[in-house]
Amino acid sequence: MRFWIDTHCHLDAAEFSPDVQMVRARAAAENVAHCVLPAVQVKDFERVRTLAHEFGDSYALGIHPLYVKQAQDDDLARLDAALTAQRDEPRLVAVGEIGLDYFVPELLASPLRERQEFFYVEQLKLARQHGLPVILHVRRSADMLLKGLRAIGNGTPWQGIAHAFNGSAQQAQAFITFGLKLGFGGALTYERAENLRRLATTLPLEAIVLETDAPDMPPHWLYQTAEARAAGAPQGRNEPGELPRIAQVLAGLRGLDAETLAVATTRNAMAALPRLQALLAS
Repeated sequence: MRFWIDTHCHLDAAEFSPDVQMVRARAAAENVAHCVLPAVQVKDFERVRTLAHEFGDSYALGIHPLYVKQAQDDDLARLDAALTAQRDEPRLVAVGEIGLDYFVPELLASPLRERQEFFYVEQLKLARQHGLPVILHVRRSADMLLKGLRAIGNGTPWQGIAHAFNGSAQQAQAFITFGLKLGFGGALTYERAENLRRLATTLPLEAIVLETDAPDMPPHWLYQTAEARAAGAPQGRNEPGELPRIAQVLAGLRGLDAETLAVATTRNAMAALPRLQALLAS
């Protein structure tokens, strides 16, 4: 029987708080066997760890670029301490979600541009120090992310995932060359996302992992326009249980059966986040 790995899901999100157990149960009923839960700020660290243990999932610890404004000066030290304390915990699979966001105007201007770049580089250093893969936030920032990987990697390969990738074919190949897999989710279900669908179709299958970014990045069947919402149509809530249907879209684009895609993306996820292999085997 095929099963799926959601390599990026925020079960700790406020939207899921009242019924997170039901959300995870619905995903399990859809054969989503495992979810990776990335933190976005220090105060999330214990919550994602607790949820990963509760549901048999895994987690990553990091400071997201959208949260550097409120991050404290000692948060990097606190991340280092958490990574040290959980060093031998098999459910800790990566440093993430970290990266750069050049879409939000405030983050693109000083001083937050420099602050997020500082946090990104320092977290790359921590990933190297602790021997962990990275989960990268990539939004109009691929070239600078690659620059950081090149500088901190110093010629040695990385492991991890470029989450919600939507760059050029050349940038995709650069991430692949560095050793990363590329995350695809609900955005590829939109017919107007021509560049993304082209990438999802033509990239090597061994470079692709699947994700929902739930509750964000909803697939097209959950999305309602502002006009529709104003008219009373409810906005659908993205959950990890949507992953198999997203996968069916990708399988159709690539001319694959779902079983082949499930096997390949599971193998890819374990290559990107090696601690998953033992977790899934158990």
